Formats: sequence, structure tokens, C-alpha cells
Amino acid sequence: MSSNILTKRISDARAKGRLGLIPFLPAGYPDKARFWTEIDQLDEAGADIIEIGMPFSDPVADGPVVEHASLKCLDAGVNLAWLLSELAARKGRYKAGLVLMGYLNPVLQYGLARFALDAASAGVHGVILADVPFEESGSIHAAFDPQGLVLIPLVGLNTTPERMALYAKGGRGFAYFVSVLGTTGVQAGFDTGLPETIRAGLEKAKAAFDIPVALGFGLKHPSQLAALDGLVDAAVFGSALIRHIDAGGDSRGFMQVWK
Repeated sequence: MSSNILTKRISDARAKGRLGLIPFLPAGYPDKARFWTEIDQLDEAGADIIEIGMPFSDPVADGPVVEHASLKCLDAGVNLAWLLSELAARKGRYKAGLVLMGYLNPVLQYGLARFALDAASAGVHGVILADVPFEESGSIHAAFDPQGLVLIPLVGLNTTPERMALYAKGGRGFAYFVSVLGTTGVQAGFDTGLPETIRAGLEKAKAAFDIPVALGFGLKHPSQLAALDGLVDAAVFGSALIRHIDAGGDSRGFMQVWK
């Protein structure tokens, strides 16, 4: 199994008898100053990994909550140069593992090799690129791997065992399992029990990967976590956190409820 810090953070949570907690917040949300206050609170309140969104104008995997938040950040002038510079100034400040999530276009515009170097230098441990399939990941691994930067595999309900095996080969960090065939934060979720389609998909993922498996895209409240125990190692929540902040809450209060 990978000894990557992301793997370790989730494994440590599992050793304590709970799922790893991975909150997501778009960079610069709800504004550039308060964003860092929210990140500090997530870390202090026990987030195992913090996922930071790289705002993009065409976020094809994001539902309306995350898309609206990301567009607001873009309007405020948030970009990769700002994010990586601010992270570099805070390097060593966070106990949580740090992951950037987004799309390939901004990374290519920044420069793939430059991005890998600057992200790793800023203390980022992993990256999720939602629109990069396995077949197009070779050049990204070539840039990321020498910097110790992990490209996190993204699989889902319609990923075959054979294809999962491709992603699992040499996998590090954790695998991200998408629980819906759609965008983030809009489905009804699984309030009354885990649907068999998700259960079957998670069983395939757990069989394929020897790194932790995290589930995202369908979590709205903490009561859902009980249905996942034994099937996944970590839970990702983004739209729920954004809604909480929009309603006047803060990340510390949110984490206290989920933990």
C-alpha cells in the first residue's frame, strides 16, 4: 500500500474507528480572505484531508451549488497563481493532507511541469482532475511523479472491474469513487439506505484498489456515513459545506456535526 501522506491520514482515521473526513471548498470561497479562515477551521476541527477546488469556467462535473461558488471565485480574481502562492506562504501550517481538485484546462494554461513543481513546493500532496481519463494521464504522471505529487484516480458506478484495475495499478493516495451518474450536490442521496448500485460499485472498487477508497458526490448529512462503514474508508463533502457557509455557518461548526 502507498505510504503517501493522504493514505496515512485516512488510515489513521480508520484506526480510530471512523471514516476519513474530506471536506471540499472552492479556492477563494466565500471570499479571498475568509477562505483561509475556513481552511484553518477545517484543519483545526479535524479534517483528515482538505480538498480545494481550482475554479474553472466550465465545471462539467459540478452541480449548481459548487458551480455558482466557483464562478463567484473567478469573478473575484481567483486563479491558480493566487492559490499556489497563498498555499506556499502557509506551507507546513496544516495537519491535514492537501488535495487540489478541478479540470485540466487551467493546469495546462498554467503549464503542466510548472504546476507540478509549484503545487508540490506549496505543500500540495495530490490532485484530482475530473476530466482526465486513464488513457490521457501519461503526461500528467510524467510531470507529477518526480515531484511526489499524486494524481488521484476517479472511478464510478459505470467503471468496469477491468478499468478499475488500470487505475489501481501503481495507485497512490486514495481512490475517489463517484456515487452518482451526474453532477455534484443535486441528487436526493441515500437517506433511507445505501442503494444496491452504489454498494456493488464500492465492492468492486475495494476489490480493485489496495489504497483507501473515498466516496463523494452524494453526501448531504452525517447520518449517511453509517451506511458506508465497511464499504469505504473516507467521505468527501462539498455542496453540503458550501450550503452551510451560505446559511451563515462556519467550517468549525460544520466539522463538529460531521465528526
